Amino acid sequence: MKKNNTMKKVLSLSLALAMTLSLCACAGAGSQSSGSSAGSAPSGSGSASGDSAFKIAVVKQMDHPSLDEICNAVVAQLDQISQETGTPIEYEVYSGQGDETVLNQIGAQVIADGVSAIIPIATTAAQLMTVAAEETKTPVIYAAVSDPAQAELLDIDYVTGTCDALNTEFILDMMLAQNPETKKVGLLYSLSEPNSTTPIAEAKEYLDSKGIAYEEFTANSDDEVVAAAGALIAADVDAVFTPTDNKIQSAELAIAPDLIEAGIPHYAGADSFVRNGAFATCGVNYTLLGTETADLAYEMLTNGMEGKEDYYLSQGGIITVNTETAAAMGLDYSMFNDMGEVVEVVTTED
Repeated sequence: MKKNNTMKKVLSLSLALAMTLSLCACAGAGSQSSGSSAGSAPSGSGSASGDSAFKIAVVKQMDHPSLDEICNAVVAQLDQISQETGTPIEYEVYSGQGDETVLNQIGAQVIADGVSAIIPIATTAAQLMTVAAEETKTPVIYAAVSDPAQAELLDIDYVTGTCDALNTEFILDMMLAQNPETKKVGLLYSLSEPNSTTPIAEAKEYLDSKGIAYEEFTANSDDEVVAAAGALIAADVDAVFTPTDNKIQSAELAIAPDLIEAGIPHYAGADSFVRNGAFATCGVNYTLLGTETADLAYEMLTNGMEGKEDYYLSQGGIITVNTETAAAMGLDYSMFNDMGEVVEVVTTED
């Protein structure tokens, strides 16, 4: 799906930070931060002095590496903004545990608590927090919504955020550059993830144009992901593609060893997949995206939402390769050096 250029603006971290440091509209000192899961008691807190100028709810759709990385960057930047501007900022972190009922409960709770803004992380969280804030028009500044149009998050006066739209064609170009003999590709994704709808359609169109066959399997739980990966291995695919799909990412550590043993490289939509064993990606740095989202939230709170864009496109273009996975499968990835900046990582469990 092509995005309307009038509806997006590329975020520059240096510009966003410069704007942040110039916005010292609220006097005060100190900040307070606390973390909680699904509305439970805070698991930790920082010290504070004075009254809070802003109270922010940070709502993760679920707990897994990509969303945790974004969340950590958001709260670190909120602390940095508070320290450098003298604006007291209080925040709580919630996890929806991948459950819409829990997310709806969190939305009702934070609105009742009178928060200044909500920062939901991932598409379903953004959609449900937008519904929760409809009556109060509490600002919603989401992080990591890959397709705001598909998620129906455009043209809402109290909603904006950062978009990590995937360059599907480029990732498939990487796949064919690494193995020009690719004949059949596995498409692994979840039907419950709005993030996957457009990239999967783009992948099918691309593969059709190249005369490359594909097998698609969907999954909505870790056990189903493992079963789907096994089916792709049995189908003898040459490679697997997954977009920025939270359901699949949550099971990457479980499926990566089987794909590696079968000699099937997994190309995915985020570097967190690669750090959990997938072969390669080209996409957004989620620490940078989280930082940008915090800067955007502070800008919206201090300057107001009038004149904001529907969303702000975070710069991607970073190729990430898991060197352990590459070595285990004997894959040469030197050709990626001609396609962009390459970052090498190894497998971790966080």
